[in-house]
Amino acid sequence: MVAEEATSLRRGLAILFALEDDEALGGEASGVVRIAALVGREKSQVSRTLRVLAEYGLVDRDPVTLGYRLGWRVLAMAGRSSNAALAAAVDPLLQRLVRELGERVHLSVLQGAEVLTVLSEGPDRAIQAAGWVGRTVPAYSSSSGRALLFDHDPDRLAELFREVEFVAATPRTPRNVEELYERIAAGRKRGFALVDEEFEAGLIAAAAPIRDFRGRIVAALNVSAPKFRFSKELQRAGVQLKLAADELSTSIGWQEKPSAGMARRPAVARG
Repeated sequence: MVAEEATSLRRGLAILFALEDDEALGGEASGVVRIAALVGREKSQVSRTLRVLAEYGLVDRDPVTLGYRLGWRVLAMAGRSSNAALAAAVDPLLQRLVRELGERVHLSVLQGAEVLTVLSEGPDRAIQAAGWVGRTVPAYSSSSGRALLFDHDPDRLAELFREVEFVAATPRTPRNVEELYERIAAGRKRGFALVDEEFEAGLIAAAAPIRDFRGRIVAALNVSAPKFRFSKELQRAGVQLKLAADELSTSIGWQEKPSAGMARRPAVARG
């Protein structure tokens, strides 16, 4: 029994290491057949192991391509690891943003058509928001969701939300993919996303995307607060989040391409 468990553990680790091998995977989510070839295991074994890893958030399955990549929990663990470059920047940066903005700040990732909060930092008064870590919210109505979707074109966005019902939490919530794309495009143009009572009545928020060394959006920083308290600060918060997100992106290898005008941004018009 112990030997069998050890074998399963080794198989799981081999898969995680394979998904970490960006050069071998070409930087894209990879299917079961490809992963099985990389680790030298039978497809059925790899498929079962991937399901277990997905249950624990160690891998994510792309809802469009059905390929696998490292999951949100790996990012969260990196954020707790004293040896990770990401961690070295994340915690101090979140704490700095909390001091500057006076509100709770989150680090979130895209999980299908939802947004998952993996790290959170807040002022002492914000104890009511302490349960955000591990919580998912709709990507279509949240500022972090908008920022995480900046690189999605209309077709890719439609595929992602093909089976998602747009629930009108407030009269301002997007009603369909077309409305959502318009708001994503507006956020892409300014460099950060803004949400004004679309997720919840009386709540406003801002978010900015974090990019990895390939320029892919891998996470987002966001802040949300009651409108009566934060409305005059929202634009400033968006700018500060963008600067912080770019700083964090640089710390994990992202580089701006001056000739492109924007660093590794999509070629579509940003308006």
